[in-house]
Amino acid sequence: MDRSELLELQLATLFGVSQILGQPAPLEETLARVLQVLHDRGELLRGTVSLLDPDSGGLLVSAIHGQHAPSDEEPVRYLPGEGLIGMVLERGEKVVLPRIADEPRFLNRLRLYDRELPFVGVPIGAGPEQYSGVLAAQPPRRDQWLQERARFLEMVANLIARSVQAAREVERERGALTAERDSLRRAVRGNHGFDSMVGHSQPMQRVFEQVRQVAKWSTTVLVRGESGTGKELIACAIHYNSPRAGGPLLKLNCAALPDNLLESELFGHEKGAFTGAVNQRKGRFEQAHGGTLFLDEIGDISPAFQAKLLRVLQEGEMERVGSSQTVRVDVRIIAATNRDLEAAVDDGTFREDLYYRLNVMPIFMPALRERPEDIPDLARFLVDKIAKQQGRMLAITDSAIRSLMRYHWPGNVRELENCLERSAIMSANGVIAQDVIDLGGLSPRSANHPVFSPAPNKPDLGDPELDERERVIAALEQAGWVQAKAARLLGMTPRQIAYRIQILDIKMRRL
Repeated sequence: MDRSELLELQLATLFGVSQILGQPAPLEETLARVLQVLHDRGELLRGTVSLLDPDSGGLLVSAIHGQHAPSDEEPVRYLPGEGLIGMVLERGEKVVLPRIADEPRFLNRLRLYDRELPFVGVPIGAGPEQYSGVLAAQPPRRDQWLQERARFLEMVANLIARSVQAAREVERERGALTAERDSLRRAVRGNHGFDSMVGHSQPMQRVFEQVRQVAKWSTTVLVRGESGTGKELIACAIHYNSPRAGGPLLKLNCAALPDNLLESELFGHEKGAFTGAVNQRKGRFEQAHGGTLFLDEIGDISPAFQAKLLRVLQEGEMERVGSSQTVRVDVRIIAATNRDLEAAVDDGTFREDLYYRLNVMPIFMPALRERPEDIPDLARFLVDKIAKQQGRMLAITDSAIRSLMRYHWPGNVRELENCLERSAIMSANGVIAQDVIDLGGLSPRSANHPVFSPAPNKPDLGDPELDERERVIAALEQAGWVQAKAARLLGMTPRQIAYRIQILDIKMRRL
């Protein structure tokens, strides 16, 4: 072989290598194919690629080509400086041997190389003074072209280095995305787990037990209760603690849309099905395939649409608007309503068959006024939540909680949260006290819902459970917010109580 023939052979080989490296494939598969091309076209036999393991700092043989490649399951490793492969990495430069058997550092750990043939090993560079591995092979004979073959192998190693770097970047990004996904899943499960549901009252404990049981299955659930009791929270808890947790959870307020838009939202539509339908669109049922669909305010849909919804629930199939093609869906339905569905069935505004289809597993959410013993835990939980939103420390006093427990809460937990958020805004020092709660602006929805019911007994000013701030506020309330009268009740002078009001940051009320 003369020089021109060698150059032509190497050029064809380099073209084949570049083609392989340009194709999307797993890194180890790509490296094996490169070694195959070097063997078949480039007269570089028994090729190996050893890549640096970032964790151990050693070399791991990642690809081998040769008839005598070992079949051991345990991968072959080299430390930097160990054997010929390790020597190439340690030196950061090529090693060219006319006869491999003449090198005392040859370990023959791979049981691959011909001891009578030359050996070429070159570093795979990842940057200046940085190396990601070693490429090694054997020329088929000892001739005058050994150095030329070594330089060619260096060119191939540079091409491999770029692919290794790109593959590892992708791996790092994939790892980061996986970690972020797992973190988000843990956060979601934490936010919607059973531990996040607050309430030790008997009615709520019964609800929690029902949720734990029904979450295991794909049974249709109907959540009943007044507005603001946390029906959506229950739906989320069921989904994220069910076998469908890996699938989507979609939500739709059925009362917010008219029938024509509701049908398009749930079932989707074809292009040109109606004015404005410029593209095909999947509905919520298709989008929730394999997961859960939460239908809020299900009691407000019209009788005409109830028939269309019933078919999906019964058969698990539907058609998009403007299409005759049947689409099958696998979706768990969780519905919610604050309406009396039984009365609606009796007066004919709600289909009886749909009622029984939805009411497989009913869960009744008690109103907040029916479980006042849960208000302290709820208040502290919500204050912690608001504190995270505002990025500061918040606390609520016992007297404030006692005031909250005397309110009727027609808006249930939602109204309680709104009240506490307003109170947190009004609190300059981060302490939600009774006077701050009063400033929060609780407003009755009707005369039957007083803002605060009068306490059955006036607070005992000598009660040891009252802190100084609560004791002063209690005295002021008993004195009609007249400082002089409050001072007499506490055995203080007007100057002393004025000083207490100032240092305790008590906002005076005008009656």
